[in-house]
Amino acid sequence: MLARPRLAAAMPARPASGLVAGLSRHPSGRWGLILALTLGAVAVAGPWLAPHPPNIPDYGAALRPPGPGHWLGTDATGRNQLSRLLDGARRSLGGAALVAVAITLIGLVVGTLAALGARWVDAVVMRAVDVVMALPGLILAFAVIGLLGPGYTNLLIALIAADWAYTARIARACAFEAVRSPAAIVARQIGVPEWRVILHHVLPPVFWPLLVLGTLGLGGQIAAISAFSFLGLGVQVPHAEWGAMLADSRHLFTVAPWLLLAPAACILLSVLASNLLGEALRDLATPEGRS
Repeated sequence: MLARPRLAAAMPARPASGLVAGLSRHPSGRWGLILALTLGAVAVAGPWLAPHPPNIPDYGAALRPPGPGHWLGTDATGRNQLSRLLDGARRSLGGAALVAVAITLIGLVVGTLAALGARWVDAVVMRAVDVVMALPGLILAFAVIGLLGPGYTNLLIALIAADWAYTARIARACAFEAVRSPAAIVARQIGVPEWRVILHHVLPPVFWPLLVLGTLGLGGQIAAISAFSFLGLGVQVPHAEWGAMLADSRHLFTVAPWLLLAPAACILLSVLASNLLGEALRDLATPEGRS
């Protein structure tokens, strides 16, 4: 959320067919795909893989080190760390994916409408985008949370509100170029309906750059959800989330370091997977990457 990934001004659309094959051939894309699929599978199957209830304390088993029965140990209230890690994956990864998808869709719709609409529509939309972009994303997110109150849902709303404008500006620039492309001009001249021109010649060249941008930004969303939850502004007790787990265990590092290492490693691997996939998608979206 804080550091916006750089994106080329003009990137050709890449067809959906062969995208996974292209990622699997790309050096960083291959590892990013493996990490992303593994983490995604863990997040989806977490409730069935958890060996113990994640939110029920067992004070008699408090602060047990990793071993049989508790492979990642237990926290200060005796809750199984592995179960909480699996349960928290849905909130850390699922929330970040939801924010990234929402930002991409909002940016796609707003940016395309600004590029295709009348001049006054473009002016009004872009002034709204300028106002949002003039505010630092972190400050805007804190303001939204301060207005709505702490909570997981409110945190997701705050992250979407803080980041949609940058995506909308990129979408507008790509849509302006696509609507004036030779293919779109020829399609209009031969009588193709406007909605088909937009569907086939405008939206695809806009969508694929936004896909790259959203993938590159996914790691930032994961880190942001963890950071706000660490501060107590996101996921609330007793529910698990990787950042909240770090906050709960930070004062126990000298006696139970395993409580911090596992969620920190999950955050690191998730951000790494996002960056690897984003870099690979950016390479594949260029002529050199497709050759």
